[in-house]
Amino acid sequence: MTTQNLRVAVVGAGMMGADHVRRITAKISNADVVAVVEPDEARAAAAAALAPGAITAASFDEALAQTEIDGVIIATPGFLHEPILVTALERGLAVLCEKPLTTSAADSLRIVELEQQHADRPIIQVGFMRRFDSGYQELKALRESGANGALLALHHAHRNPTTPPNFNESMLIHDSVIHEIDIIPFLTGEAITNVEVKKPRKNSLAPADLPEPQFVLFTTESGTMAIVEINVNAQFGYQVTTDAVFESGVAYIGRETSQTIVSAGVSGQGVTPSFKERFAAAYDEEVQRWVDAARLGGIDGPSAWDGYTASVVAEVAVRAQQSGANETVEYALTKPAFYEPAFSADDAALAGA
Repeated sequence: MTTQNLRVAVVGAGMMGADHVRRITAKISNADVVAVVEPDEARAAAAAALAPGAITAASFDEALAQTEIDGVIIATPGFLHEPILVTALERGLAVLCEKPLTTSAADSLRIVELEQQHADRPIIQVGFMRRFDSGYQELKALRESGANGALLALHHAHRNPTTPPNFNESMLIHDSVIHEIDIIPFLTGEAITNVEVKKPRKNSLAPADLPEPQFVLFTTESGTMAIVEINVNAQFGYQVTTDAVFESGVAYIGRETSQTIVSAGVSGQGVTPSFKERFAAAYDEEVQRWVDAARLGGIDGPSAWDGYTASVVAEVAVRAQQSGANETVEYALTKPAFYEPAFSADDAALAGA
């Protein structure tokens, strides 16, 4: 436990990393960005300018040699996560790692095993920010209350305006549906057991070699089904919605993210342009809770185990894209006791006091 501000290095100064630098400096209490790690000098300087006093470094090792660091936010492309995670574990640093934990289930499993070797409780938190969105938290609470009976099905829509260059079919899963892969167990309280992918008529506005939209069908242990529409060239903006079908009711989230305006005989509502606006409050909550927990030596959010299970399901989903079959999900091991909840919101509140 520490009483001083958490000294944070942000690794990766792209859109997500720079946004975290700005967030910690402007909105988060009990933390300071002390280092920005980015090999692109101009991008590093621009991000560091958001956090007066922060140093810049071309590598994480270079930053560790220059200044004292208590925690690290990893915001690099996923294929670069593993070596930074290993270094952080060896140093005993608190970690907030943007999704995915790693780009393969085997690598994620190695991180799970390594964390148990180096720490006495989880110190890696994975950046599945939807768990901190008020709508998803309300849906989870509604399911747990039993007020409307059992949860039978989930309808998810995940719509982006366009795709960046070189976006390929597997990235529909690894870069986009990965969020639903995490949120489905969060909402249902159950592991995903099966995945199937359906491909409707192709959107002519999508790149020629990208077959989308797609519908990804997940089944959980009890038979609850979650249907995910992944639609990444929808043109009109960024929209994420969930409908939860219970035995005696239906709950909706994500449709009302701004005011509704009625004018000239038309009723309309704005659509957020990107994920940063849609989940701004969730990101703020996620980072503040990570900081508060890290100051006590723990995490308060998705763990490396959650990152591992998401990686397993994502790999099976990509296989289902290729096979067209209903694919079974198999996990290498059951959840270790190490990852059972051992850190409460009350603990985090004490850290922020």
